[in-house]
Amino acid sequence: MKKIYFSIIALAIAAVTGCKKWSTEHTDVYTYTPPAASPVSDKAPLSCSGSGSTVVSVKGTMLSGKTYTVEDGCDLVINATDTLLMQPGVTLKMGANTSLIALGTLVSNGSKDFPNYIGPATTVTKSDAPGSVSPSADPAYSGKWKGIIGGPTCNLMVLRWTHVEFAGGTEGAATSKIAGSGAGNQYSILFANYNGSYIMEDSWLYGGVDDPIRISAGKVAFFRNTFEKNGAVGGDCINVKGGTVGTMAYNLFIGTATNGQKASNKGQATGAPQTNIVMYNNTFISGGYRQTQSGRGGCINYEEGAKGMYYNNVAVNCKFGYRVVGNPVADVANMFYGNNFQYGDSVAVTNQFYPVGYITQPQTTDIPSITSTSKYLPSGYVLGQIYDGTDVVGKNNPQFLNFTLPVPAGISMSAYSAVGTFNFRLKASSPLIGKGKTDFQPLIVVPKDPIYGLSDATPPGADLGCYQLSGIGNQH
Repeated sequence: MKKIYFSIIALAIAAVTGCKKWSTEHTDVYTYTPPAASPVSDKAPLSCSGSGSTVVSVKGTMLSGKTYTVEDGCDLVINATDTLLMQPGVTLKMGANTSLIALGTLVSNGSKDFPNYIGPATTVTKSDAPGSVSPSADPAYSGKWKGIIGGPTCNLMVLRWTHVEFAGGTEGAATSKIAGSGAGNQYSILFANYNGSYIMEDSWLYGGVDDPIRISAGKVAFFRNTFEKNGAVGGDCINVKGGTVGTMAYNLFIGTATNGQKASNKGQATGAPQTNIVMYNNTFISGGYRQTQSGRGGCINYEEGAKGMYYNNVAVNCKFGYRVVGNPVADVANMFYGNNFQYGDSVAVTNQFYPVGYITQPQTTDIPSITSTSKYLPSGYVLGQIYDGTDVVGKNNPQFLNFTLPVPAGISMSAYSAVGTFNFRLKASSPLIGKGKTDFQPLIVVPKDPIYGLSDATPPGADLGCYQLSGIGNQH
């Protein structure tokens, strides 16, 4: 009966429109994709001119292949009840002294084949050859626009296959009032809602002035990202504070000013959970050299009441090794770590594999082995005391596919700050192969969804670092 009814309707339509039109225009009736909801126009810059305000509101869908520009001096705001979805292949050009403020939901849904780009409206030339320009002259640290701010009502921010570049301009009083952020901060990305979720996967963050990413509080997931030239003369690349919970895994850091990843429970808001971060299979190259304060880290740092675990990480020529702070003390009763690798080309580096003055506990699964020689580490070693790392200088070359170790003569370890043409994947003969711990789970507290959430929570890998011989892990 249903078949006959459909045929009658089809014949009626055909009688009016013609059989040819029906057959050619409606063959995809069951696979038809509806148009994007509320498409954002790219015909003119997003502007606040003539409005008497420095704010321009935006919501809806930025369409694939389109380029959108924010006028100089305007803050682009997603209101608390609104959503902005960026389809794959969107370019968002931010004018001078602009920011993208998410009080509602922001989803930049780039893809591997069509990544999204959020960066300055003007073309900026990168200087990525090792030591090719001094930090003071490098535009990466100059803050060409302000950054992305997830305010206290932002329930979800997702950056997937998205480039964020040259941010870190100083926030002003207007931005502070809108987003609840400090008027003087210079964060490339800020998130400040412990009930909300910040998700960053398969993305790139290039440049920055202070903390390139500051999570004042929130549920977080950082998976398979690449971080370059982050922080001018200070700032931790990913700096999470009191009330932040989640996982950081398979990220590549090169040339960070201070730590790549830092967890602290400082500033815990009333009702917020204790900071609890799981970090695994991350790779850190030449971190910590632009930090002007002494005793700061270069790769991973837990401090001031934070708990969690870190396994399977790789640190190469970082100024300081994995750091657990004793004053103010991390929650050491609820911290677990091991199977971490370090390599150093100088005794200044190897003498800080276990940073002097801190309480990082050597583990039998660490590389180099804590029983390598009588000097490293000596019998009776006390946490935080000075030791002699001479015997492990240049030992256990990680054997990256394309990165010369030891560093060539005439080039400083601190000169490496961008990936460029380097390839940090592993040769089959690498000592990192098969040394990973896999009998634990990521801490996933964010929504899992192919668009409005975390699309892939890659589990711990058998090989150390962010690249795996199996092909999982970092895809850049």
